[in-house]
Amino acid sequence: MGVNTEYKNHIKALLENNTTFSRSADKPVIFVGAGTCGLACGAASSEEAIKSALESNGIDAEIIDVGCVGYCEVEPIVDVKLPGKPRVTFFQVDNSQAKQIVETYIKNGSLEGLNVLAQYKDETAEPIEGVEEINQITFFKKQMKIVLENCGVINPTSLEEYISRGGFKSFARLLKEYTPERVIDDVLKSGLRGRGGGGFPTGKKWQFAAVQKNPHKYVICNADEGDPGAFMDRSVLEGDPYRVIEGMMTAGFAIGADAGYVYIRAEYPLAIAHLEEAMDKLEQAGLLGDNILDTDFSFKLKIKKGAGAFVCGEETALIASIEGKRGMPRYRPPYPAVSGLWGYPTIINNVETYANIPSIFRMGAENFAKIGTAGSKGTKVFALSGNIKNNGLVEVPMGITLREIIFDIAGGIAKEKKYKAVQIGGPSGGCIPEQHLDISIDYESLKQVGAMMGSGGLVVMDEDACMVDVARYFMDFIQKESCGKCIPCREGTKRLLEILTRITTSAKFMSEMERLERFGGIVYMNRLAQSIKDTALCGLGQTAANPVLSTLKYFKDEYEEHIYNNRCPAGLCSGMTDYKIIAEKCRGCGLCKIKCPNNAIVGERKHVHYIIADRCIGCGACHVACKFDAVEQVKEGVASEN
Repeated sequence: MGVNTEYKNHIKALLENNTTFSRSADKPVIFVGAGTCGLACGAASSEEAIKSALESNGIDAEIIDVGCVGYCEVEPIVDVKLPGKPRVTFFQVDNSQAKQIVETYIKNGSLEGLNVLAQYKDETAEPIEGVEEINQITFFKKQMKIVLENCGVINPTSLEEYISRGGFKSFARLLKEYTPERVIDDVLKSGLRGRGGGGFPTGKKWQFAAVQKNPHKYVICNADEGDPGAFMDRSVLEGDPYRVIEGMMTAGFAIGADAGYVYIRAEYPLAIAHLEEAMDKLEQAGLLGDNILDTDFSFKLKIKKGAGAFVCGEETALIASIEGKRGMPRYRPPYPAVSGLWGYPTIINNVETYANIPSIFRMGAENFAKIGTAGSKGTKVFALSGNIKNNGLVEVPMGITLREIIFDIAGGIAKEKKYKAVQIGGPSGGCIPEQHLDISIDYESLKQVGAMMGSGGLVVMDEDACMVDVARYFMDFIQKESCGKCIPCREGTKRLLEILTRITTSAKFMSEMERLERFGGIVYMNRLAQSIKDTALCGLGQTAANPVLSTLKYFKDEYEEHIYNNRCPAGLCSGMTDYKIIAEKCRGCGLCKIKCPNNAIVGERKHVHYIIADRCIGCGACHVACKFDAVEQVKEGVASEN
């Protein structure tokens, strides 16, 4: 759109004169958690109900859509800031609650009957008695928010509000006072390592690119978040896009780059929309484009939408995709810092890495380095999902234990079941069993137990999970997403999947040769998985076998049960599960008999039916079809409802 002189002067005044952004103090301000998770839970409908109730009651209020505060389990979340009072957070705000918030709290100042979660400490107002502060509730108490400090709190597309929280002020200072070498030196001192999975020191990567004698360089943000159970990057871009852009601009100044790309998957429409609006406002303010803040530094930014290929999370495949080629990794060296996008020096970091940069210069590199462990500085953002009580997005200091994240922050295992394992780092990560729950979350410690930090997905599994099936699931994902360029990944993952499929399939109808191949699976899989790890072309291929290696290491007994006893202890593997009909419950309707694909059920209409075990293939069609809960799954030798 180009520079808007009036808007540019306005933003410049905010940066130079420490002018603060403030909303109207004489009317209510309502913040609606309208990130993807909130919208999926009905936040848009709740917002309409709030608007309707405000209109009906003749109340003039300001409504602002914000990103996700992280507590996804209790969405939709709505905050209300009344004049002279603290900001109050309400949870599970459906249409009925939305109406009550307006009529009970906004209109009459009462919290009775409302789903009150917490309040934000407000020095200008007396705290509300009996309502806990937001940072003291269990979910947030052990968190340390740096990357996520603005998410769910501010209007993500308001440049003025971002600046009022310290945004771009350190960047404006370093443009005038720092040399590129000093910027890189501070990033090195901070100890920041790449948050995309590999953990390479960010400052070193920037240093490699900075020394390249080339007049044209690129900065790329990898927002191609493809891991199952991962939603960190999406949430940050939806809730605080300016922070990521500021980090990219700082990187551009440090290495001498004049252009950048945000490579983001097209499945993130809200994040893309917020990025586009943020970029447009920055261009109008003269903070993106030529001669930023009247200096010699120029930086232009574009968005490249990815088609959702997992392999494009690998940096050289991502570069190929931006260039219009098929997303496939290439051999290294040369590394992108030397020869990257269109042959020019290029640095690639992920969303979380760039989001840390503004805080490093705001709080000081030395202070940032005090957070975390000796080898892993700062905080880490994790997406918590699976069989836990509190799913959501959390940011914790490096060095916290896995037990603290799962049992303190996430509230423990859902339905009071036992913990079994957590898949960390997505498909390229590993499964960590109960014996390592007290492991420190840092790059080195996780490697010692056969896992890796990855981008930050944590999928928690309870006692009912089948770890062989978990390995098969992730291997199926990896095999489908393999680009096919190198033989170890293309053929090796396919073969691993074939073996896992055989192991999780009933042996009742196998030939003798198939049985022998199945029984040799453990030894062969271990060797094959290790070969893939040692010989695959890219980092994704080299870590593709981690789910198999970690489950073989910690849950070998489950593999043996599947192979030697033809039994899935969890009763989940299709074809290995036995079913029986409970005579007392059977009405003789015959529906199970009709649905059985292998004629394994016998019985006359209106009489008790029976399953012929030798014919049953364990598909579960009868269990699904029965309307009287008469078909039950046999687990651990005992029939139990599934």
